[in-house]
Amino acid sequence: MTNPHAIKPVRRIVTGHTADGRSTVISDGPAPHVFASDTVEGFGAIVPWQTEPGDVSNDGNQDAASADVQVPMYPKLGGTVFRIASFPPDSAYTDAAADSLFDAIDGEHARDAAPPSAGDRHFWFHRTDSLDYALVLEGEIWLLTDEGETLARAGDVIIQRGTSHSWSNRGDTTCRVAFVLIGALPVDTAVS
Repeated sequence: MTNPHAIKPVRRIVTGHTADGRSTVISDGPAPHVFASDTVEGFGAIVPWQTEPGDVSNDGNQDAASADVQVPMYPKLGGTVFRIASFPPDSAYTDAAADSLFDAIDGEHARDAAPPSAGDRHFWFHRTDSLDYALVLEGEIWLLTDEGETLARAGDVIIQRGTSHSWSNRGDTTCRVAFVLIGALPVDTAVS
């Protein structure tokens, strides 16, 4: 029996070095760090890799995104997270599931950083201290900001720069988006 809440796996090929310094593939298979929502069918994310702040080292063969590694919603200043998110249609979210979603992904602080009125427009509004490169892989999704909204389709790229935003899938199929998040300094949102 398949898990109705499972999300489409991502094949992850990771290179490394042998003891004598020769390059090799150290793993090839489904990315093990997977989150699938228990309350929203089709919502989830896969993290193929992440880095800690500071100098990035390619020494060793430790898996930075194994199934048991704690991956933050967004990285600390200077760190990175590579994530492939699956967004089911908005109709898949019950009010209770939408309310608990940020808790499930350890993102209460991101939700709380968005302007209070933003949640009236869409439950998924949040703000992160990160520069996010996003590539829509499949489907389409609306990017909502405080001042408007823009439809992004497969192949479109979004550069999200620490803004209050939300993702709304108004279609009838799951949308998959690849994100590279880079921990950034907080935006000074004070009006001058």
